[in-house]
Amino acid sequence: MGSVHEYKRLENKLVQKVGGAVNVTICFIFSVLKAFWKFLTRRYTLVFVPHSEKRVYNLHITVLSVFCFVLVTVCIFGAFFWYGASYSGTISTIANKDGRLKDTQASLDQLRDETVLLLREARNFENALSGVLSALGLGTTNTTSQNTSGDLSSFLGIRETPDGLLREVDDVRRLSAYLSQAVGPIKEIGTILDSQSALLTEIPSVWPVRGGIGNITMFFGQNINPINGQYYIHRGIDISTHRSGDSVVAAADGQVVTVDYTWDFGNYIIIRHKHGYYTRYAHLQNFRARIGQRVQQNEVIGYIGNTGVSTGPHLHYEVHIGSDVVDPYRYITMRSSMIKQGR
Repeated sequence: MGSVHEYKRLENKLVQKVGGAVNVTICFIFSVLKAFWKFLTRRYTLVFVPHSEKRVYNLHITVLSVFCFVLVTVCIFGAFFWYGASYSGTISTIANKDGRLKDTQASLDQLRDETVLLLREARNFENALSGVLSALGLGTTNTTSQNTSGDLSSFLGIRETPDGLLREVDDVRRLSAYLSQAVGPIKEIGTILDSQSALLTEIPSVWPVRGGIGNITMFFGQNINPINGQYYIHRGIDISTHRSGDSVVAAADGQVVTVDYTWDFGNYIIIRHKHGYYTRYAHLQNFRARIGQRVQQNEVIGYIGNTGVSTGPHLHYEVHIGSDVVDPYRYITMRSSMIKQGR
């Protein structure tokens, strides 16, 4: 029990000391604030004495009013400088954006010019495509207008804005739609050209001397025989390069069926092609193909010579359809004729 009372006494003393310290502190703070407030509210009088007999002016001020005046003045000047700096930054930003706007306007003008050129080239493309489709019997696309006056606005149905400027986005969109619809006919043209190319490799349609060299020295049909001077029917064409050894090529894909020698043709080769075609290559110096070999168009099969009944180095070239002999020149010029028609 004695120890408990001792603890209680110590606790009460501690509480009294803490309370006293808090009271002292509060009183000190209060006295400081009171002194500071007295300092702020201390009145001063400014006397304005004129250099004449006029009335003397007295201005009563306090430290607090001076402090508020200085604070307001500093805020005003600070705001002024802040707004001035902000205004300068805004002007710089506006100037920068104005420069970018001018660059964008220049790019837009260039885009408009390029759009006009694009539409002009599209017009040429449309005319060329229509011509090719007509030549191939495929008809024409229905996305273009029939007005041929050259007005680009009527070309793809382009509308104009009230100030007369073309709507570039609408132009490009319509042009894109036209090109999308033109893909189908172009694919049909590609299919036709592929089949045509395949057909041209199956019929004797190329010059039978490699590199396209040589001249025709005797055409198909009625001619004077250079040996006896009498008229006779020449069953092929004679091609001369004025020398021996130039390469002879297959006029079409096919299979070699004859590699032989006779007194009149000399060394000769016969190739069987599709669709009933046969070709003969005579007066060869020597052979490069063999019987049964499958050859491709423009593949070398032999070399120009002067064997058999011949007055000089040349190639005697024949084209047969079944048992009929036809003019080879008509087939040699077939490829160029088809290309011209395609144009």
